Amino acid sequence: MGINKESHREPRRRRRQESEYGMQLREKQKAKFIYGVLENQFHGYYELAKKNPGITGDNLMSILETRLDNVVFRLGFARTRKEARQTVRHGHITVNGQRVDIPSYRIKKGDVIAVSSKAKDLLPIKESLIASEHTAVPAWIELDLDKLQGTVLELPNRDQIDLDIDAQLIVELYSK
Repeated sequence: MGINKESHREPRRRRRQESEYGMQLREKQKAKFIYGVLENQFHGYYELAKKNPGITGDNLMSILETRLDNVVFRLGFARTRKEARQTVRHGHITVNGQRVDIPSYRIKKGDVIAVSSKAKDLLPIKESLIASEHTAVPAWIELDLDKLQGTVLELPNRDQIDLDIDAQLIVELYSK
């Protein structure tokens, strides 16, 4: 006598609807993961965004977007934000002609971010430039491929940040 397969199925489990807190937490974790930021630093960025005039969520996204490691990634000098972070850490990037090795360094309007002269021939940077040829540089940055440098034309506004992050949920989470 064979075993009836249908009678031995496990009961289907229903997924509970995610709570408001759960959605807020997931958005925060997503943003932290994308930008590679730990909790204390992320909370500090939130506090800074809250103090600045304007919409706190938009300010937060702008602050995250203007980190040096993110700008290096956006310019195509690295394939991932992690690789950009390491490129900055190793001193391969200059800001306004000065070597900067702090990934969280905040970029300002008018700053010129460049690959240092010693690093222009490094394989990872060459590979990422080839890989990023088909990727568009955001409108708030101007890229000069010949000089391997980019200029920050303006600080990004929320419309220019193409990530699927609901910053308002993060603000709601922190304002509890």
